[in-house]
Amino acid sequence: MIQLLENLTIHPDELEGGAARNDLLSHVLAQIRLTGDRVYSRTLAKKSRLELEADTAYVCVVTKGVLRMEQKGRASVAVDTGDLVLLPRGEGDLRFTAPAAAASVILCRFRFDPDSLRGMIFTLPSCIQIRKAESAGWLEGIVHFLLVEAGDVQPGAALMISRLIDLVVIRALRSWVHQGNTSGWLGGLSDVRIANVLKAVHERPMQRWSIESLAGIAGMSRSSFCERFTALVGRSPLRYHNEWRLALARDLLAKRSARVGEIGLSIGYESEAAFSRAYKSQFGHSPREEYKLRTGKER
Repeated sequence: MIQLLENLTIHPDELEGGAARNDLLSHVLAQIRLTGDRVYSRTLAKKSRLELEADTAYVCVVTKGVLRMEQKGRASVAVDTGDLVLLPRGEGDLRFTAPAAAASVILCRFRFDPDSLRGMIFTLPSCIQIRKAESAGWLEGIVHFLLVEAGDVQPGAALMISRLIDLVVIRALRSWVHQGNTSGWLGGLSDVRIANVLKAVHERPMQRWSIESLAGIAGMSRSSFCERFTALVGRSPLRYHNEWRLALARDLLAKRSARVGEIGLSIGYESEAAFSRAYKSQFGHSPREEYKLRTGKER
């Protein structure tokens, strides 16, 4: 049998010094791992476009001038000098140009590791912008060290770059949470009551949660809790719990040698058939098809 999911997660309380105790952001990010592999600069001529690799995640910091960020169906947004843009899933249908004058940017290219919880990655916004005023005191210093390491040929430089990009991404997400303009699990972090519920769901995915038990953790009435949770997170509490369980199952299918039925049982489904139905409803294909897609093998 496979291990209980509670034994497969890294809890913040277990990190050195316990500094991240009760911190949902640390709890989730401990399971979303990334590798940064390149830091470089680009200068864009007037009216030229910033070219980025498709399906590759980036951090973009404007060091001179202004970029215009455009997306179909939405008003364009200015990215000023000192602003940071995080693209967790790549450029997508976004378009970055230098509209009025030349602009310079620093780009940090990274990828999320295959064993990360993809369900949590894909609930991140397609673009997160941190204004200069909101990054004062941390971004400039990190960018300086990134550029130093990017030009360093000494042993260990590649690891330093990866770790620094990791730090930039985490710090950007934390700043985004503090802005309060978030949704999904990030949105719940803006309210300590909802954050406590999310932490409980993340740490005990096998538990048969009810609205009453979750509202009790939040210290709210049933109706007020449901309304607040849905407004911040963008889905109902029980739907979120089910999506979290299925996201864990999706990763277990690639990591473990267990049978599909065992994985379903490990996340609280009573039968393989019920697990397969829920999985297909969420991801569009069955758990067995998922395993074949990710490994090229039959299970």
